[in-house]
Amino acid sequence: VQLQASGGGLVQPGGSLRLSCTASGRRFSSDALGWFRQAPGKERTIVAGITWNSVGTYYVDSVKGRFTISRDNAKNSVYLQMNSLKPEDTAVYYCAAGTGGLLDPFSFWGHGTLVTVSS
Repeated sequence: VQLQASGGGLVQPGGSLRLSCTASGRRFSSDALGWFRQAPGKERTIVAGITWNSVGTYYVDSVKGRFTISRDNAKNSVYLQMNSLKPEDTAVYYCAAGTGGLLDPFSFWGHGTLVTVSS
């Protein structure tokens, strides 16, 4: 089972990035999917999550109104559209999948993609 995240990079404050994550080796169409991030010297925390049917979403307060999570079950993929990026959004971003709720532990993890917000 592999989750491959991509789309990170260097962006100026106020800019946008779209992260993508595609899974292989297992269908995740019935699982919750999420994006997490880990800034230097800090713990990994959830950024956003989405239920299997896209009906339910969760966002940490600091990204509400700026980030949008979406998924395409046919492509076994999850996305994170990030707008109005701030320097404090700088982190390694990870995608994950889990069989529980959006705030339950996630079982499957991908390698991260680095997002750097700097002028």
